[in-house]
Amino acid sequence: MIRVENLHKRFGGLRAVDGASLRIAAGSITGLIGPNGAGKTTLFNVIAGAFRPTSGRVFLNDEDITGLKPHELFHRGVLRTFQIAHEFTTLTVEENLMMVPGDQRGENLIDAWFRRRQVRAEERTIRAKAAEVLDFLGLTHLSREPAGTLSGGQKKLLELGRTMMVDAKIVFLDEVGAGVNRTLLRTIGDAILRLNRERGYTFCMIEHDMEFISRLCDPVIVMAEGAVLTEGSAEAVKSDPRVIEAYLGTGRKNRPRASS
Repeated sequence: MIRVENLHKRFGGLRAVDGASLRIAAGSITGLIGPNGAGKTTLFNVIAGAFRPTSGRVFLNDEDITGLKPHELFHRGVLRTFQIAHEFTTLTVEENLMMVPGDQRGENLIDAWFRRRQVRAEERTIRAKAAEVLDFLGLTHLSREPAGTLSGGQKKLLELGRTMMVDAKIVFLDEVGAGVNRTLLRTIGDAILRLNRERGYTFCMIEHDMEFISRLCDPVIVMAEGAVLTEGSAEAVKSDPRVIEAYLGTGRKNRPRASS
């Protein structure tokens, strides 16, 4: 589904992504791991349109999407979540979900004034979809609560729920387990697996929790120094001497490093 070819992203003299090439198969849950500074989040930001690459190409089902803006990728079904959840804190959990679908009739002034019946009908459809998502994620009891009052793990579930409000083709998850307790992390993992198996979602996730990665992901791609080091099953990459060396930080080249 996603093909990345010889991708580079530089910030001045800093080579954050340095010739990364990889493929993400449709229907997979692909893990992306590597030591801090490996370029993982920068790679996500380039694929998801937050940064333009210095060079290289990104393809979605053979369509060149290099440099497209996040809203353009959104309409192509390419979505991402963030390590720190980006909820609308004063809106309710339900309203956070209802904000997601684009081009709603109520956003058009003419429709809002003269096509109120159609606007209300669309709103009922979106509200019903939100209720379905909340039930799927086990958040129905929080639907009327301000999103800012949720725990860290509940906010991660809400971010996952927002991807369910549209026709997502692939979802990039950036450290979905960061700051989440083990019980909620298992709930999030269960939801990802169900979305993958029952609804055909494709996922790619950055994660440092190898137990979580091992449970969900196959294959696992390892990055180091801005490039892909190796790829394989979770068990294979954990025992790979090159991966062990990269995490221990030995044998690194003397050059500027990027954040993850």
